[in-house]
Amino acid sequence: MNNWVNEALKIAQEARDRSYSPYSKFKVGAALVTQMDEIYPGCNVENASFGGTVCAERNAVFHMISKVGIRPLKGLVLITEPLAVPCGFCLQVLSEFAPPNFEIHMFDPNGLHHVKKLADLLPNRFNPASLPK
Repeated sequence: MNNWVNEALKIAQEARDRSYSPYSKFKVGAALVTQMDEIYPGCNVENASFGGTVCAERNAVFHMISKVGIRPLKGLVLITEPLAVPCGFCLQVLSEFAPPNFEIHMFDPNGLHHVKKLADLLPNRFNPASLPK
């Protein structure tokens, strides 16, 4: 496994421990990795008004942007139990900033590991390049 994936997994696990998920009990931790190997954590934060809930993946993206702005992205590490892929909202937000070959590493706490490219999970992405000129 790539060195950046191992480091990001540790950070995603720490973020998952801080998840606020009293309604679903589905704790999610994420770590977004830039091309410069900067790592930005995120966890899911639920809300009694379910529409106010924000996923870990989007929180990681928003964390990066609020801290340093937009950076070229390398990959995302996600840890859930059971192993899960990012939701459609999260894939769409990632497609705004990440290239099609962006790696999404999905883990469960027992070490099960799957890797997909963003283009595999969202083949018909809509992003700024999709807009008419």
